[in-house]
Amino acid sequence: MSTPDTHPHGTPFTHPDGTPKQLFILREIFHGRRLQMAFVLALALVATGATLILPWTVGKLLAAIQQNDGFGTWTWLMVAVGLGSAAANALATYLLSRMGHQLVRRLRVRTMRHALGLGLHTARREGAGNLATRVTADAAAVKGVVDIGPIQLPMSLVTLVGTLAIMGVLDWVLLLITLGAFLVALCVVGVVVVALRRKYTAIQHEVGALAQQFVATLEALTVIKAHRAERIVAAELDTRADRVARFSIGASAMEALMVPVINLGQQIALVAVILGGGARITSGALDLGTFVSFLLYLFQLTAPLVMAMSGMSTIQAGLAARKRFDELFALPSEPTAPGSEQTSPGEADAPAPSPIAGAPAVRFEKVHFAYGDEPVLRQVDLTVPATGLTAMVGLSGSGKSTVLGLVERFMDPQEGHIELFGHRTDRWPLPELRGRLAYVDQESTLLRDTVRTNLTLGQEEPVADDILLGALRDVGLEEEITRLPDGLDTVLGGAHNLSGGQRQRLALARARLSDAPLILLDEPSSQLDSLNELRLRDLVDEISQDRAVLVVAHRISTVRHADHVILMDGGQVTAQGRHDELMHTSPMYAELVRGQQLGTSDTTTPALAGGDR
Repeated sequence: MSTPDTHPHGTPFTHPDGTPKQLFILREIFHGRRLQMAFVLALALVATGATLILPWTVGKLLAAIQQNDGFGTWTWLMVAVGLGSAAANALATYLLSRMGHQLVRRLRVRTMRHALGLGLHTARREGAGNLATRVTADAAAVKGVVDIGPIQLPMSLVTLVGTLAIMGVLDWVLLLITLGAFLVALCVVGVVVVALRRKYTAIQHEVGALAQQFVATLEALTVIKAHRAERIVAAELDTRADRVARFSIGASAMEALMVPVINLGQQIALVAVILGGGARITSGALDLGTFVSFLLYLFQLTAPLVMAMSGMSTIQAGLAARKRFDELFALPSEPTAPGSEQTSPGEADAPAPSPIAGAPAVRFEKVHFAYGDEPVLRQVDLTVPATGLTAMVGLSGSGKSTVLGLVERFMDPQEGHIELFGHRTDRWPLPELRGRLAYVDQESTLLRDTVRTNLTLGQEEPVADDILLGALRDVGLEEEITRLPDGLDTVLGGAHNLSGGQRQRLALARARLSDAPLILLDEPSSQLDSLNELRLRDLVDEISQDRAVLVVAHRISTVRHADHVILMDGGQVTAQGRHDELMHTSPMYAELVRGQQLGTSDTTTPALAGGDR
């Protein structure tokens, strides 16, 4: 049985059945830190107790001064109480903040691991910007809950209750006057706190949408500039930013009501207490020292009230963020994906099968796949031999790249089944399956990291420089990489970005370094010149001698060079065989080839088909 993922301190992220646990902030803070939390609580209680004692000592000092009864003892007691309160409060705040940062780190790690474990369709639906907001703004909101929730808010409530209790002991009549003055203010604040939670939820969703749109805009910056669309695109971002601002201003307006309303309640209570207290002093029912103490407690009453009310608004923002984390963690992960929150017990427990000798590298049998209600593949049957070069051709939208995605198990077919080296793909543990594949996508995607990291992506053991340089030499990229400021350790992107052709060759070198028995290439020569295309052909020749290479063919030279050709049209395989055979047996294939040969040579022929879904 697989072990549920845990954070570094051992709290499981999933239930035994593999379903994700909800995020409970306080439980996450307390887990494994009971003694530390007890110490922080003790410090907070000391600070709170000192805060409650201080006004009482002032009253005693005043009474001692009135009676000329020596006031040194009470003076030193006041100083000790004040310093003790400040020191205990500072230490408790620091320790709690440190635990909050540790919680946020664990939460960010969990979020990033889960996001990486999502299926491609789910991750793209959520959007990079929206997912990134969980790690930034939402995590900061959770940190606010940690700062306020477990200690400061409860201590504010203890201070509030303790202050009211002492005020009642000092004079219960003045206490009733005080409560009456604050009652209306507290009702208004309560209504505001309830409304704030809805506001914070809306704000965080809008911030996520803004981040997603901005990230998507930056990814398309080249096209935007080429079409002089900066002003139009910026206006669209402005509109989204205006929505965030409107929601934020509305929340700020509500927050702005709380402190003035509480202060107004205090001022009304102060006037009422002075009038009532003056009358009771005159009647002899109250002495001056007790009255001064009561007034100090009245002034002290505002601070815990403000803390409690502002803390409630912070908690509302944190709870809204927690809900967004729970929504993310509830999204299904790929089965047995490294770092995933959910696993399929059958796949997690199954041992990796051994390839069957003589079995084809890939076999599709009656495979049907659709994106939503839109069919992309219809009853597809195809075979990729265990060795040699297999080229897949067809018009744009015929489903070629979808075939590669299904082999990689980025998605699963709705009907039929797919075999990899003699075993159905759903029988392979996902890491084992992908460990037998090397994949170059249409965009030749690279990480914003060093050349070395991009070449050895997914390899746990370091690779010697001479091997890396040899792979670059095979794709004609060695000289260009060695000219970079830090050679293999140059970080790509920004000042050292690569051209489309260079990116494509680097991605091919990465596949070259893999020992995977099946290489998947999605239009690998689309941005290569004739010289580098010849290098690619030589590289593929070498690889395909003892491995299978499945390439979405872009140029006729690749098709003619292939050991096996698969023709796709409208989501179906309409013909399979060698180039020469298909020229005689498949009119559609012959028409495609003749159409691409008009006025061009083999090595400079444009694509058989454009971008494919």
